[in-house]
Amino acid sequence: MTFTCDLIIENVQLASMQAINKPYGWIEDAMVVVADGKILFAGTRENNAYDCLQRIDGKGQWLTPGLIDCHTHLVYGGNRAEEFEQRLQGASYAEIARRGGGIQSTVNATRSASEHALLEGALKRASRLLEEGVTCIEVKSGYGLDVDTELRMLQVAQQLTEHLPIHVSTTYLGAHTVPVEYKGNPDAYIELVCNTVIPLVAEKKLASCVDVFCETIGFSANQCKRIFEAAKLNNLDIKAHVEQLSDLQGAKLAADYGALSVDHLEYLNPDDIPAIKQAGTVAVLLPGAFYFLNEITKPPINELRDHGVPLAVATDLNPGSSPMASLLTAMNMACVMFAITPEEALRGVTVNAARALGLTNKGMLIEGKDADMCLWDIDYPSELAYGINQIRPKSVWIGGKRV
Repeated sequence: MTFTCDLIIENVQLASMQAINKPYGWIEDAMVVVADGKILFAGTRENNAYDCLQRIDGKGQWLTPGLIDCHTHLVYGGNRAEEFEQRLQGASYAEIARRGGGIQSTVNATRSASEHALLEGALKRASRLLEEGVTCIEVKSGYGLDVDTELRMLQVAQQLTEHLPIHVSTTYLGAHTVPVEYKGNPDAYIELVCNTVIPLVAEKKLASCVDVFCETIGFSANQCKRIFEAAKLNNLDIKAHVEQLSDLQGAKLAADYGALSVDHLEYLNPDDIPAIKQAGTVAVLLPGAFYFLNEITKPPINELRDHGVPLAVATDLNPGSSPMASLLTAMNMACVMFAITPEEALRGVTVNAARALGLTNKGMLIEGKDADMCLWDIDYPSELAYGINQIRPKSVWIGGKRV
């Protein structure tokens, strides 16, 4: 029987990331067959005849799924290098925020930036990720905190796909901090988020998820609950920044609402982990922020692992707490600082990252998934988490097309 296809990559070591008895879902002497942007076959090389437009010899190199950065804030104006200096002189992240710095300073810069300037800056950051084999990026709003700028940020995020061959998943993060206009009345701002912006985001299809910053310098659990209810009412999925600086039980609350992911988790109470597991929620580790803020308390990795909670890893690329445009470095940091394994790290930027975004068509090299793939000249996949700024993919395909 002859099969028609667009691409065959053969003679590769396949890190399929499927749950089989070998690490990384390893399949030796493998081939991947692609048709119409999807994987038609992935496994041990077959003798079947394929009528194929292009055939590539992988020369025994490793083929992995395209990497997925499932938590970024890469659309913003300005930078926070001055605050970086302040922290090195002894000021804490929370102190800077209370002085009107922190997120609010980026809000001011973002509101005053043109759409062109926002897009230009975002393209530079997204390009750095693409160079490392990132084929899918989640982008949050949250630096506008008014109707027009929040919508503009999401529009800019979606425009990235017009300039770069990359998939973008957008998230509305209106509840990032209370804007200065509502400092005396945060509940009125919550009303704006719930009753005006979330319905507009849903109507204009500008985002698939709604996020919150549930924290002492952000929003209370009750305020976040109102936002979750508005998101559900408008058929938008939920994500949440939780337990980064304190324990407000935001992760459990988000899990109770079926959140796709709960992110940060340094102060997560292990007693709340069963609820996260039961909800099928992904725990997203953000070691860049942990490193950049010089934090001490680490997420309860062993307890999350023991309960079988899927772990994802992301850059948290943002101007204030994680100005890091390198997902491979985030993998290394997660291994070194949080003691996850290199295999957990790679799963965290492929199959589990896809799950954190609700993307069922990405993250593994198996039949039916999108043909987003990276070819690496390495001896073993652990090298991806081991080397710091040493490795780049030899080739990248997105939807079966080489980029």
